[in-house]
Amino acid sequence: MKSELLTLLMEAAPNYISGQAICEKLNCSRTAVWKQIAQLKEEGYEIKAVRNKGYLLAHSSVPFSGHAVKAKLNCRILPYQIIFSSSLPSTQTKALRLATDGAEEGTVVIADQQTGGRGRLGRAWSTARGTGLAMSLLLKPDIPIHQAPQITLVAAVSIIKVLRKIGFDAKIKWPNDILIDNRKVCGILTEMQADPDRIQTIILGIGLNVNEQEFPEAIRNSAVSLSLINKEELSRTDIAAGLLNEFETDYQLFLQKSFSAFKSRWEEYSATLNRNVSVLHNNQMIYGQAVSISNEGVLKIVDESGKEHNIYSGDIEIH
Repeated sequence: MKSELLTLLMEAAPNYISGQAICEKLNCSRTAVWKQIAQLKEEGYEIKAVRNKGYLLAHSSVPFSGHAVKAKLNCRILPYQIIFSSSLPSTQTKALRLATDGAEEGTVVIADQQTGGRGRLGRAWSTARGTGLAMSLLLKPDIPIHQAPQITLVAAVSIIKVLRKIGFDAKIKWPNDILIDNRKVCGILTEMQADPDRIQTIILGIGLNVNEQEFPEAIRNSAVSLSLINKEELSRTDIAAGLLNEFETDYQLFLQKSFSAFKSRWEEYSATLNRNVSVLHNNQMIYGQAVSISNEGVLKIVDESGKEHNIYSGDIEIH
């Protein structure tokens, strides 16, 4: 009920909504409304109550929370349940644990602070409190196991669409990085639990630099945040909800038509194709040009001798 009440308050702002209107829409008593309003105030929401006018939510007071994100969702298929924590070692680890305990598809884990997050190849990915977006989504797709890596590519397209809608010229570095001005702003981590012949669960992790103002020296020249680019603080609530809304649509299309439905859009957004790259493949360093991506998401590189290499996974460098 709290999320539904918050949605009504956010939709009504900057106008008041009467207690009677809330009761009718939520089919509850005024006492129940008052109790939920009190809880929202305790969580940091600034809500004015005026006799004969009702309740008014001050938009500037809306903190980053699961309730705030859920209030902005328009998802119709995935039954998104948001598990929000002020601090977690890793949203991926939490989501994997929830999956083991039988959590539903569409369960989302979000943390305001992430102290021990991880990216691909065991790299660290931390999120300071009040700055970035650390989010993991639990999926249970009925697809062949070999198609699982394609979800990373689909998620990358979803992220690019959201970032471009708010004015950022973001691009995809195959397979899982989002770049702006050749610096990393977002990473995607897809982890799978599977039987020999079927997928049990896929955990899709997204780490997005939103309002960070500085980075550790080791990555200072290779990382960037949205705020550092446009010199403004952005709403993590709006971005998180936007990503979930966009991905839900793309995920359903992927289940029907696989990555081939996204191939042309991925190519349009690519920072990798037609660039000179290097990658460690079969214990050999390959230098060449990234020339294409297949309907299965496989990257084709033509090396300096003209030999073609199909890269199914790896960590590429763009030169």
